[in-house]
Amino acid sequence: MSQDRKKANSPKAPVRLRLRITAAAEAHVRGGHPWVFAESVREQNREGPAGELAVIYDRKDKFLAVGLYEPDSPIRVRVLHTGKPRTIDAAWWAARLDAAVQRRDGLFDERTRGYRLINGESDGWPGLVLDCYDTTLVMKIYTAAWLKRLEEITALIRARLKPERLVLRMSRNMQGAGRRAAGLEDGQILIGDRLESCPTFLENGMRFECDVLRGQKTGFFLDQRENRRIVETLARGRTMLNAFSFSGGFSLYAVRGGAKSVTDLDISAHALEAARRNFKLNQNEPAMASCRHELLQADAFAWLAENPKREFDLIVLDPPSLAKREAERTGAIRAYARLTELGVKHLLPDGILLACSCSAHVSADEFFSAVRQSAAKSGRRFAELQTTGHAPDHPATFKEADYLKAILLNFT
Repeated sequence: MSQDRKKANSPKAPVRLRLRITAAAEAHVRGGHPWVFAESVREQNREGPAGELAVIYDRKDKFLAVGLYEPDSPIRVRVLHTGKPRTIDAAWWAARLDAAVQRRDGLFDERTRGYRLINGESDGWPGLVLDCYDTTLVMKIYTAAWLKRLEEITALIRARLKPERLVLRMSRNMQGAGRRAAGLEDGQILIGDRLESCPTFLENGMRFECDVLRGQKTGFFLDQRENRRIVETLARGRTMLNAFSFSGGFSLYAVRGGAKSVTDLDISAHALEAARRNFKLNQNEPAMASCRHELLQADAFAWLAENPKREFDLIVLDPPSLAKREAERTGAIRAYARLTELGVKHLLPDGILLACSCSAHVSADEFFSAVRQSAAKSGRRFAELQTTGHAPDHPATFKEADYLKAILLNFT
């Protein structure tokens, strides 16, 4: 058969998915924003499946960007690359993984074996995070665009990072899609053997367990590591309340810092049992023997309002996100103000308050203002010690990624 006949009988390569977007969206993409919203797409040559590479052209028909397409998401394209055209192949993905890992070089020593390796869009992996818990890695995906690439990315992680175990976590909104499209389940083990118990890891020499199969986020709040260290430096001789305590991370640091007593307050019995186990994991810490550890299961807002006689020298307020969508922003700001008001009432003279927010829809300025205004309304004099943001292994390179903020106040 002639070469011409072979070409005629061979299947044609699919026409590349091409999009054009609004002028405003073009400007955002050129400025480094990694999302193209559905309403910004003004023209495309065809429909495409989730995860297909979509090429975006500007008004002069020149290459602008390439990204992961998702037809059923308000975020229609998650940008991978802008500038000059690039081939997105296995070598490109490997280089991008290596770059993310190299950004963490020198951040941690052998006393810290829990950290983030990939922080989504801010590391060039839109909608995907990868956390390290010693020899276990946890990959969490927030968009169906990754489903068709999961096998490729898993093989890359195996070859490049060589974990003993890789666990897949999926955001709640896409677990159904994962099940339907690829038979995947949240908590599925992609590499390694089945887990018999929660793996443990070191953080600044403290040992913690991590529920990588069913726990919140990827199993632990790695992003608060630096704030836990700050609490340790302030805890000596103090009585501490850890509200919304989860598995007791702030409390363990306070114990090591010399606190007289720590009280974990959480609505979840499961979280409090995890805190109890974490305390047992660290019984070798010399300060454990002289520090009283109390566990209280209750709604933190209600308990603070109903127990005015309980007073502490150090209070940590670290609630879950109070604004998961923009419509909840105003209510969340009021809730942060109310929480601060309640917390201050439980502070002894020379008491310290650490107030935290992980709500991306509430800006740092809005959160800090709410806390400061409530502090002023208390009638007590206070000094602002510091504010903090993202940990270095959790970079935030665009507005929507900037979620974590905390403020420390010392009340007389």
